[in-house]
Amino acid sequence: MAPVIPGFDYRRVPVADGVSLNVAVAGSGSPVVLLHGFPQTHLMWRHVAADLAADHTVICPDLRGYGASDKPSANAGTDADPAAYAKRTMAADIVALARALGHERFALAGHDRGALVAFRAGLDHPATITHLACLDVLPTLDMWDVLHGTTAAVGFHLFLMAQPPGLPERMIAACPDDFFGHFLDLWAGDPRAIPAEVRTAYLDACRAAVPSIVADYRASAGVDVDHDRADRDGGRRLTMPLTVIQQDWGAALGYDAAALWRAWADDLDHRTVGYGHFMAEEAPADIAKALRELLTR
Repeated sequence: MAPVIPGFDYRRVPVADGVSLNVAVAGSGSPVVLLHGFPQTHLMWRHVAADLAADHTVICPDLRGYGASDKPSANAGTDADPAAYAKRTMAADIVALARALGHERFALAGHDRGALVAFRAGLDHPATITHLACLDVLPTLDMWDVLHGTTAAVGFHLFLMAQPPGLPERMIAACPDDFFGHFLDLWAGDPRAIPAEVRTAYLDACRAAVPSIVADYRASAGVDVDHDRADRDGGRRLTMPLTVIQQDWGAALGYDAAALWRAWADDLDHRTVGYGHFMAEEAPADIAKALRELLTR
């Protein structure tokens, strides 16, 4: 049996035609939705979620295509539809999920891929998202802009999964534990933060979701860029309080992360930290504190 967040109630919630999300819920008070990253599931929030549930309703779903949530258009192995994994679509899932649980407005925090979904939710649903946190990403349009030359090799998986359907899925499915485990090893500042049973749960979940994970990434090389560019050209910005916490990738890749985020946000608290990528697992007390501070703004 896969690990669960102790004290959380699990259920499946329909959010779109033929799509239900696996979600863990606990606590009471103002709602906070936490979205996981790659190559993980909602379990990455286990420590932060338990902390916040002391005085908030905490909602931790597996994103569509990940974990125990449904994986639309990803049943044939190589034909997942990128449009089904546009961040606009995935953000609409989260708004529908919160509404189904009785919350018309909520705070939203995302890490990695979940942060891109959160970013899109903030732009598309400004009256619904009260507060926003994005952990260790850049907006999709900016991410592609800063990857150039040999330093772009750090993001090789982005380019691999951007390729047309077929080859990326077959390559990753040939050695999924090696592929997904590579990122768990490379990006962890403290490997002890991901114990063996959690690592196994992540690898099991990813192994069963190769086509949908690739489709999620492929969308970020196409439709997600189109949506971001349209918003940038139209002057759309995030109007709710935003906290961004990230490693200092700018120093390595030659960009000013805070400046890139300021171009999108009216009320930004940008923090650079020394943790590894999996910061909600490596420094959960600090992340929970930062989210609580965000919620007071």
